[in-house]
Amino acid sequence: MMIISIDGYFQEILLTGKKCSSQELKQKYLQARKLAEQMQDLPYVFSRLHRFDVLPWDVGIEVDYVIDTDTDQIYIPTY
Repeated sequence: MMIISIDGYFQEILLTGKKCSSQELKQKYLQARKLAEQMQDLPYVFSRLHRFDVLPWDVGIEVDYVIDTDTDQIYIPTY
């Protein structure tokens, strides 16, 4: 399992799902972005489309990847 943070201007959401590579995650993100009508909908479209679960926000949770929807960057955070 992996935890990702979808970070954007409107919201920060944590998702958990099956582990994948950064390239696979980028493909999943781009697919969800095409289907989302608004950026606020993107985390929910992503989670339904790729079978990820939404977690309650907790600043103390260390995530595997961050998806920055403002810049379309996916990166591994440094702690």
